[in-house]
Amino acid sequence: MEAVIARAKSVSLDCNNVDKKLRQIFDLTEDEANFHMEQSAFLYQLAVQTMPKSLHCLSMRLTVEYFRDHLFDKELSEKYSDPTLQHYVIFSNNVIASSVVINSTVVHARDTVNQVFHVLTDWQNYYAMKHWFLRNTFRDAVVQVLNIEDSDSYGKATLSHLTLPVEFRVSFPSNDSAPAIHNRTQYLSIFSHSHYLLPEIFKNLEKVVVLEDDVVVQQDLSALWSLNMGGKVTGAIEICSVKMDQLQSYLGEHSFQKHSCSWMSGLNVIDLARWRDLDISETYWKLVKEVSMKEGSALLATLLTFQDQIYALDRVWVLSGLGHDYGLDIEGIKKAAVLHYNGNMKPWLDLGIPKYKE
Repeated sequence: MEAVIARAKSVSLDCNNVDKKLRQIFDLTEDEANFHMEQSAFLYQLAVQTMPKSLHCLSMRLTVEYFRDHLFDKELSEKYSDPTLQHYVIFSNNVIASSVVINSTVVHARDTVNQVFHVLTDWQNYYAMKHWFLRNTFRDAVVQVLNIEDSDSYGKATLSHLTLPVEFRVSFPSNDSAPAIHNRTQYLSIFSHSHYLLPEIFKNLEKVVVLEDDVVVQQDLSALWSLNMGGKVTGAIEICSVKMDQLQSYLGEHSFQKHSCSWMSGLNVIDLARWRDLDISETYWKLVKEVSMKEGSALLATLLTFQDQIYALDRVWVLSGLGHDYGLDIEGIKKAAVLHYNGNMKPWLDLGIPKYKE
C-alpha cells in the first residue's frame, strides 16, 4: 500500500485536463437530458392534438354510411332561423364530444321544444356529423350541421378552414416571493377566427349561446336567455386570478386596462345585434393584421377586441380546469351548471384525468 501511495504521489496531475473532461461529460449529459425533455414534450403535445384512432374510424364509418343509407336532409327546419327560439352554437370536428354537449344540455332542460343546436364543422367531418344527428334524436330539440368551409353558403366571409377555440397556457407565481415551482397555471380558452363569422352565418338571429365541445352541461340553461347584459356584446366567465397586466408580454404596447380581469370562452352568451352595431368582427380582423407576426397574436387580438364588452357571468355557471387541475373539489363539480374541461387532458383522450371522466 505504501508503494502504491508513493507511486501515485509521484505522478504529476494536470487539473486543467481533469476540469475540461468533467465539463465535457457535464455538457453531454445536459444535452441528452434536454433532448429527452424536448422529445417528451413533443410526444405529449402530439397525443393531445391527435384524434384518437377510435374516433377517427367512427367518423369515417359514419361518412360511408351517410352515402350508403341515403339519409339525406331533405327539408330545412324553419326553426333554424327563428329568432324567437333558443339557439346554441358548437364549433367542433369531434362527433362524440359535440353529441355529449347537446345531449347533456337537452337532458337537463325543462323544455326542449324551443332549443335549436347549430354544429359548425369542416368538410372532413361534415357528413359524419350529418349522419350522426339524423340517426339520433334529442327530445324535441333540432340539430343543424353546417360546413363552415362551404364557400357557396357563406361567401367572402368564409375562412379556408375551420378553426377551433384556442387555449393559451399561462403560469404565474402565487405571490411575488414564491419560487417558480409553486407557480399556478391557467389555461385561457378564447375565440378562434371562426367565431367572428357568427353574425354572417346567422344573419336572422339576434342572440346565441356558444358552447365549446369540451363542456358538459349539468343544469338547465334557459335562464341565460333572460339575461340583461346592459349593452355588452358577450357574457363570459371572468378569470380574475389572471389580470390583464399579467399578460403584458402578449399585449405589448397596446393600451388596455391593466387591472381588469381576463375571461374565458366555453360558455358564452352573445348579443349578435350589438356585435353588428359595434362591428366587432372588423375590429378583430384589423387587430389580427397588426399583430399577425407576434407570439400569442390571437389572444392579444381577442382580448383587445372585447375590452369593455364583457358581461361577467356568475361563477356558479361554469367550473373550469377539469383538463389540467387535479385538485378540484368534487362537491364543487357536482354543483356547477357547466363543467369545462379546458386544458390538455380532454376527457376523450387516454391522458384525461380519470376522476373527472365519469
